[in-house]
Amino acid sequence: MEQKKNEGKDRPSRVVLAYSGGLDTSVAIVWLKETYGCEVICYCADLGQGEDLSAVSEKARKSGASDVVVVDLREIFVRDYIFPMIQAGAVYEDGYLLGTSIARPLIAKVQMEIARERGADAVAHGATGKGNDQVRFELAYYYFNPRIRILAPWRLWNFTSRSELINYSKKHQIPVTATLEKPYSVDRNLFHTSYEGGILEDPWVAPPEEIFQLTRDPRTGPDEPEEVTVSFEKGVPIAINGALLSPLDLMEKANSLGALHGIGRVDLVESRFVGMKSRGVYETPGGTLLHAAHRALETLTLDRELLSMKAQYMPQYARMIYNGFWFSPERLALADLIASTQHRVTGDVRLLLYKGGLRVTGRRSPYSLYRKDLATFETDSVYRQADADGFIRIQALRLKLFSDQEGSSL
Repeated sequence: MEQKKNEGKDRPSRVVLAYSGGLDTSVAIVWLKETYGCEVICYCADLGQGEDLSAVSEKARKSGASDVVVVDLREIFVRDYIFPMIQAGAVYEDGYLLGTSIARPLIAKVQMEIARERGADAVAHGATGKGNDQVRFELAYYYFNPRIRILAPWRLWNFTSRSELINYSKKHQIPVTATLEKPYSVDRNLFHTSYEGGILEDPWVAPPEEIFQLTRDPRTGPDEPEEVTVSFEKGVPIAINGALLSPLDLMEKANSLGALHGIGRVDLVESRFVGMKSRGVYETPGGTLLHAAHRALETLTLDRELLSMKAQYMPQYARMIYNGFWFSPERLALADLIASTQHRVTGDVRLLLYKGGLRVTGRRSPYSLYRKDLATFETDSVYRQADADGFIRIQALRLKLFSDQEGSSL
């Protein structure tokens, strides 16, 4: 059998499917109609994935969708999701900039709006039962409608691999781009492109150069480094090289600069929320630039203890995004705290880009806490170096007490 029989009497009549045009969701259209006899409305979010969405819509209709809704979410995605995440400095497990994770709550939010407008009694997605996306989608679904019916084909059908899906798609003449030779999964949006599965499942095997879609091979990048200046206002990127840009235009400009120099490639093994380790290969050219610039500006404008506190919260905040808790009370509360730290994160940061690497070469801000007259090694009349003697003695007091009790190891 190709799928489990629907044993429930309450069959959904109209389903809104989060549709990407890829293998999983293309098969899902046919499978949902076969299994439940329901109407399937495909919803495609334009997040800057670089595809011809009219062709994607046509593919969905040819596969049996009764209607296709395409929504341009690019500006909202950058302004309300990517930039707040950059303000937070959120990085998962010291490497993943959360490009897929941050897209899912927005996709799910709009999907639920469409389900309400179209009178749908169920929503569906193509995420597997082994991954994180199923959690991200469904936590958001339940936030917007606790009583919504959710259909997750990967947890319902009898297919056990993408190879079986490819064979099914051939049998039903479903047009897909995945092949048995290249069965890895690709997710692309304005912030990044990710690659998982297939030939990448062996963490010892290097990703082949031909899989990369965004960035240039760093070895073939320009032979001359390029200087780039990123400007921020209250922690939000607003300009590149002095040109004020909309959030969407700025993200695209940052991507083109980073991609040209091969910046933002990451190959890591991460801890999925469902418990297993997985290997992911990512390209985040513009995001890497903006993260580095934002961090550099914070070191200039934030107090030491505020920086330390923010650094303690950021791994937790990144986990909230990664695990799908964007709409949780704890994430919303922490977002308010983060916003309160950004009031003085305004200024410019200069970066040097060269063959896959970047480094900060300058930073300035009207709210800079750096004072040359305090930090200088030259003669000054502001800081009394002799005062450090008492400061050190007070700091050493607890160590002296500990040594008296434990005894010196010398």
